[in-house]
Amino acid sequence: MSLIEIIRQAVSSLAANKLRSWLTLMGVAVGVFSIIAVMTTIDALDRSVESGLASLGANTFQIQKYPATVFGSGHRRNIYVNRQDITWREAQAFRKTMEQKARTIGFIISSQANQAKSGDRTTNPDVVLTGGDEHFAASNGFDVKIGRNLTPNDIRSAKNTAILGSDLAEALFPASDSPIAKQVRIGGEVYTVSGVFTKKGAAFGQSQDNFMLIPITRYISHVNEKSSLGITVEAWSQKEYARTLDHAIGAMRLARGLGVREENDFEIRTNESLVESFRDIKRSISIGAFIISFMALLTAGVGIMNIMLVSVTERTREIGIRKSIGAPKSSILRQFLYEALLLSLAGGLIGAAAGAGAGNIVAINLQLPPVIPILWVAVSMAVCSAIGVAFGLFPAWKAANLDPVEALRGK
Repeated sequence: MSLIEIIRQAVSSLAANKLRSWLTLMGVAVGVFSIIAVMTTIDALDRSVESGLASLGANTFQIQKYPATVFGSGHRRNIYVNRQDITWREAQAFRKTMEQKARTIGFIISSQANQAKSGDRTTNPDVVLTGGDEHFAASNGFDVKIGRNLTPNDIRSAKNTAILGSDLAEALFPASDSPIAKQVRIGGEVYTVSGVFTKKGAAFGQSQDNFMLIPITRYISHVNEKSSLGITVEAWSQKEYARTLDHAIGAMRLARGLGVREENDFEIRTNESLVESFRDIKRSISIGAFIISFMALLTAGVGIMNIMLVSVTERTREIGIRKSIGAPKSSILRQFLYEALLLSLAGGLIGAAAGAGAGNIVAINLQLPPVIPILWVAVSMAVCSAIGVAFGLFPAWKAANLDPVEALRGK
């Protein structure tokens, strides 16, 4: 028999037992679905990293109490929790030391899950309330669309003025209603809107525009004076970046009163550290998803072997007839091997399509660009092929080595 005839015969045999074939290939589909769905979502996140890095401006790094992500045991987490907060006094001392060694030095402090209200409009309790200074916009890659930025006088006087992120402005004020000079209530305090930032978009699945910026001095005196500050430093140029970073570490150690032998009790957040943190998360999730999917595929492989053994038993007379008219062992072997391979690949294709669709639905809901994980689809198809061949080989070998006389008797 030619290759096309063998494949046609394999398809016909599988179609004759539709329910059994579907149940078997769905086992493969589940295993492929899990890895493709996870990797599609992760690849979408990966592609958003570049836009996410815009949260820090060019040649910029941030000093803060906690690292960007925390892995490890509870003991490791406690190390960061037990650190002293970065205080306003320490931030001021840091600025005094670094003011000639950096282009800008900005301060930031924020709290999550706030609800904003203006007139009869109220937002969901997911607004970020941020305290910052006049350097916040430049240091974090924001531009003022309408109105004005914070001024040094706003900071000195701890004014109750606010600049809105574009998402928050759209939620509280219709497009025809300018928010400038309007009042917004948040956390029991009332603020007068002096500006609105240009829309920045989502990063890592989170909106960067659903926030309200107020003077950091106002935040400390009226919202929470015990929160830890973040210090954003912009170097003069990329060439001066490494030197500025070294100076900043020394200045922060001095401001914190650390001895020569004491380790840093603060973290440096750079674009590179954010990428590395994301890569660590991606690596861990990928390994976990691959292990789970591999176990599911092994289980599906056992199902393929089982259905092929049943098929060999049911088609013993057919095999005997083919052998009696001169069919070689290789032809019988290939036929049953192709049936197992077709089952596995069909399940893999269904799982890949469903996984890519599910992953992109998640990505779109997280405001991430849709992607097709071609590499992982190719890897999944290769693994499915290996599973089909490996678990279909024994039933195919058994069919090829049946004694034709015994097979014709139906035994």
